[in-house]
Amino acid sequence: MKTMEEVREFFRKDRYATDSNAVIEEVGEKYAKCSIELNDMHRNAVGGVMGAVYYTLADFAFAVATNQEDPGTVSLDANITFLSYCRGTKLIAEAKCIRDGKTTCYYEIPVTDENGKLLTMVHITGYKTNRG
Repeated sequence: MKTMEEVREFFRKDRYATDSNAVIEEVGEKYAKCSIELNDMHRNAVGGVMGAVYYTLADFAFAVATNQEDPGTVSLDANITFLSYCRGTKLIAEAKCIRDGKTTCYYEIPVTDENGKLLTMVHITGYKTNRG
Protein backbone atom coordinates (compact mmCIF):
# COMPACT_ATOMS: atom_id res chain seq x y z
CA MET A 1 0.00 0.00 0.00
CA LYS A 2 1.24 3.51 -0.81
CA THR A 3 2.09 5.94 1.95
CA MET A 4 -0.26 8.82 2.73
CA GLU A 5 2.28 11.27 1.28
CA GLU A 6 2.50 9.28 -1.98
CA VAL A 7 -1.30 9.28 -2.26
CA ARG A 8 -1.52 13.00 -1.50
CA GLU A 9 1.24 13.77 -4.02
CA PHE A 10 -0.54 11.81 -6.77
CA PHE A 11 -3.88 13.54 -6.13
CA ARG A 12 -2.37 17.05 -6.03
CA LYS A 13 -2.97 16.87 -9.80
CA ASP A 14 -6.72 16.77 -9.11
CA ARG A 15 -6.68 20.53 -9.35
CA TYR A 16 -10.40 21.34 -9.19
CA ALA A 17 -10.76 19.47 -5.90
CA THR A 18 -7.49 20.64 -4.38
CA ASP A 19 -8.04 24.24 -5.49
CA SER A 20 -11.41 23.95 -3.70
CA ASN A 21 -9.44 23.10 -0.52
CA ALA A 22 -10.20 19.35 -0.53
CA VAL A 23 -7.66 17.35 1.48
CA ILE A 24 -7.13 13.64 2.01
CA GLU A 25 -7.56 12.70 5.68
CA GLU A 26 -7.38 8.89 5.59
CA VAL A 27 -7.00 6.06 3.08
CA GLY A 28 -7.52 2.34 3.32
CA GLU A 29 -8.41 -0.56 1.08
CA LYS A 30 -11.25 0.70 -1.15
CA TYR A 31 -11.79 3.58 1.30
CA ALA A 32 -10.98 7.27 1.59
CA LYS A 33 -11.91 10.08 3.93
CA CYS A 34 -11.54 13.62 2.59
CA SER A 35 -12.56 17.02 3.89
CA ILE A 36 -12.96 20.68 2.99
CA GLU A 37 -12.65 23.59 5.41
CA LEU A 38 -15.42 25.93 4.26
CA ASN A 39 -14.87 29.59 3.46
CA ASP A 40 -16.70 32.32 1.52
CA MET A 41 -15.82 30.82 -1.89
CA HIS A 42 -17.94 27.75 -1.02
CA ARG A 43 -21.09 29.79 -0.30
CA ASN A 44 -23.99 30.66 -2.56
CA ALA A 45 -25.83 34.00 -2.71
CA VAL A 46 -27.94 33.24 0.39
CA GLY A 47 -24.99 31.97 2.44
CA GLY A 48 -25.52 28.23 2.08
CA VAL A 49 -22.91 25.80 0.83
CA MET A 50 -23.11 25.40 -2.95
CA GLY A 51 -24.33 21.95 -4.00
CA ALA A 52 -21.29 21.54 -6.21
CA VAL A 53 -19.04 21.67 -3.13
CA TYR A 54 -20.70 18.57 -1.64
CA TYR A 55 -20.43 16.74 -4.95
CA THR A 56 -16.82 17.82 -5.55
CA LEU A 57 -15.79 16.50 -2.15
CA ALA A 58 -17.68 13.20 -2.58
CA ASP A 59 -16.29 12.71 -6.08
CA PHE A 60 -12.77 13.42 -4.83
CA ALA A 61 -13.17 10.86 -2.00
CA PHE A 62 -14.43 8.34 -4.59
CA ALA A 63 -11.44 9.06 -6.84
CA VAL A 64 -8.99 8.59 -3.98
CA ALA A 65 -10.65 5.38 -2.75
CA THR A 66 -10.77 3.79 -6.20
CA ASN A 67 -7.51 5.04 -7.74
CA GLN A 68 -4.95 5.25 -4.93
CA GLU A 69 -3.43 1.85 -5.72
CA ASP A 70 -4.56 1.11 -9.30
CA PRO A 71 -5.50 4.26 -11.29
CA GLY A 72 -8.07 3.92 -14.04
CA THR A 73 -11.52 4.01 -12.39
CA VAL A 74 -13.89 6.74 -13.55
CA SER A 75 -17.43 7.70 -12.57
CA LEU A 76 -20.06 5.95 -14.66
CA ASP A 77 -23.11 7.18 -12.77
CA ALA A 78 -23.62 9.38 -9.72
CA ASN A 79 -26.55 10.37 -7.53
CA ILE A 80 -26.61 12.97 -4.77
CA THR A 81 -29.38 13.48 -2.24
CA PHE A 82 -29.34 16.63 -0.12
CA LEU A 83 -30.60 15.85 3.37
CA SER A 84 -29.81 18.81 5.60
CA TYR A 85 -28.50 22.38 5.67
CA CYS A 86 -24.85 22.82 6.69
CA ARG A 87 -24.27 25.02 9.72
CA GLY A 88 -20.73 23.77 10.32
CA THR A 89 -17.35 24.95 9.04
CA LYS A 90 -16.06 21.68 7.60
CA LEU A 91 -17.39 18.99 5.25
CA ILE A 92 -16.21 15.39 5.55
CA ALA A 93 -16.80 12.67 2.94
CA GLU A 94 -16.10 8.99 3.49
CA ALA A 95 -16.09 6.82 0.37
CA LYS A 96 -16.91 3.20 1.21
CA CYS A 97 -17.01 0.36 -1.30
CA ILE A 98 -20.33 -1.46 -1.32
CA ARG A 99 -19.61 -3.69 -4.33
CA ASP A 100 -16.38 -4.30 -6.22
CA GLY A 101 -16.80 -6.24 -9.45
CA LYS A 102 -14.47 -7.06 -12.31
CA THR A 103 -15.21 -3.93 -14.36
CA THR A 104 -17.54 -1.86 -12.15
CA CYS A 105 -17.73 -0.80 -8.52
CA TYR A 106 -20.35 0.88 -6.36
CA TYR A 107 -19.56 3.36 -3.56
CA GLU A 108 -21.61 5.04 -0.88
CA ILE A 109 -20.30 8.42 0.23
CA PRO A 110 -22.01 10.18 3.14
CA VAL A 111 -21.03 13.83 3.56
CA THR A 112 -21.22 15.18 7.10
CA ASP A 113 -20.15 18.28 8.97
CA GLU A 114 -17.49 18.27 11.70
CA ASN A 115 -20.19 17.38 14.27
CA GLY A 116 -21.24 14.23 12.39
CA LYS A 117 -24.49 15.67 11.03
CA LEU A 118 -25.41 13.89 7.78
CA LEU A 119 -25.81 16.52 5.06
CA THR A 120 -25.84 14.59 1.78
CA MET A 121 -25.63 11.00 0.59
CA VAL A 122 -23.82 10.30 -2.66
CA HIS A 123 -23.78 7.01 -4.57
CA ILE A 124 -21.31 6.53 -7.41
CA THR A 125 -20.93 3.64 -9.82
CA GLY A 126 -17.41 3.43 -11.20
CA TYR A 127 -16.07 1.86 -14.36
CA LYS A 128 -12.58 0.34 -14.31
CA THR A 129 -11.07 1.49 -17.62
CA ASN A 130 -7.91 -0.52 -17.04
CA ARG A 131 -9.87 -3.80 -16.86
CA GLY A 132 -12.14 -3.60 -19.90
